[in-house]
Amino acid sequence: MIEKVKNEQTEKLCKALVSLKTIEECYRLLDDLCTLSEITEMSKRLTAAEMLREGITYNEIAEKTGLSTATITRVNRSLRFGSDGYNMVLDRLQR
Repeated sequence: MIEKVKNEQTEKLCKALVSLKTIEECYRLLDDLCTLSEITEMSKRLTAAEMLREGITYNEIAEKTGLSTATITRVNRSLRFGSDGYNMVLDRLQR
């Protein structure tokens, strides 16, 4: 999947993300780059990944986050068979 999104534009986006130094800078970029609903959706998916790792059921996750079970299934598939991005970030956040 990673190869499918790699191009000059996404390379620039990735460089922009890793250049951020503070949470405030991240908020500022997200505010300019994404809609409120896009930011909310991404944060819900990260929360779902965290909850899945804790063994919380799809129904509980759907109830707490408002995500559909189809989206939760996709997050779970990424956790298990994806590029390991969720696990990498969640492990770092636990430190």
